[in-house]
Amino acid sequence: MMEYLAAAIRIATPLAFAALGGILSERAGVFAVGLEGMMLMGAFAAIVGTWFAGSEVAGICLAFVGGTFAATIVAIVTIRYRADNMVTGLTSNILALGLTTYMMRILSGAGSAGAIRVEALQAWPIPGLSQIPVAGPLIFSQPPLTYLAMIICAVLAFVLYRTQAGLMLRATGENPEAVFAAGIDPMRIRMLGVILGGGIAGLGGAVLSLQQVGTFTDGMTGGRGYLALASLIVGRWNPFGAVAACLVFGAAEAFELRLQGFGIPISSYLVQMVPYLIAIAVLSGLGRSSKLPAAIGTPL
Repeated sequence: MMEYLAAAIRIATPLAFAALGGILSERAGVFAVGLEGMMLMGAFAAIVGTWFAGSEVAGICLAFVGGTFAATIVAIVTIRYRADNMVTGLTSNILALGLTTYMMRILSGAGSAGAIRVEALQAWPIPGLSQIPVAGPLIFSQPPLTYLAMIICAVLAFVLYRTQAGLMLRATGENPEAVFAAGIDPMRIRMLGVILGGGIAGLGGAVLSLQQVGTFTDGMTGGRGYLALASLIVGRWNPFGAVAACLVFGAAEAFELRLQGFGIPISSYLVQMVPYLIAIAVLSGLGRSSKLPAAIGTPL
């Protein structure tokens, strides 16, 4: 049971990063439909950066840069040129898929996807804390990026609800005219929210490529960006709520993997649908009770 719960936390980590990044974007007033592409750019940049620099730290930093690159495109098109948020987000996802696939073939030099492999990040048990019954193996014996996700969740919750900057960000998503009347440029806040959110989502991609498998494959995010989007809606745009929703989806995927290992005669394709079916069911149950930021998707 402990191994199952620990696996659920590891699987939920990339979703958590993307959901936290999406909260920044949507709290600022821009739909976070492009999370999938931001994660994919981060996954690609993490592996390439680690491979070239020979440093996992460099790979993680480049994953953040890769996510901000994809987010900057979304921010400019949606905020500066007032394009539709949904269309722009979906287009950026397709762009990221095509660009990362093309770049992998450029790096291989053979017209096919080359295999760039690095050593995956291992668990870092925290001395003393990892020996605590139950909580130790679950929380304090995780890989480094999982710890980083926990830290970012706590910091983001503090910034959003306990600082002036967080208040301005939330106000921009609710009433940008009031922000402008206070002498602050809401367009700048939206840009910063989307771009910083993209960087955090890029770290989610780094978890997939650098921490979970140690390589990059075409389209390896596999729809996780959309699960992260569902998580932040289920969590009502609250960092702790979004992470809790990610843990539910992580537990579903961990159960899916264990179910396949039991040899039960069920198609693996059907089993892989479970997290997405849960997302649809939960979102359907929320219905109109899930209140979006009032000015989300509204051009400035």
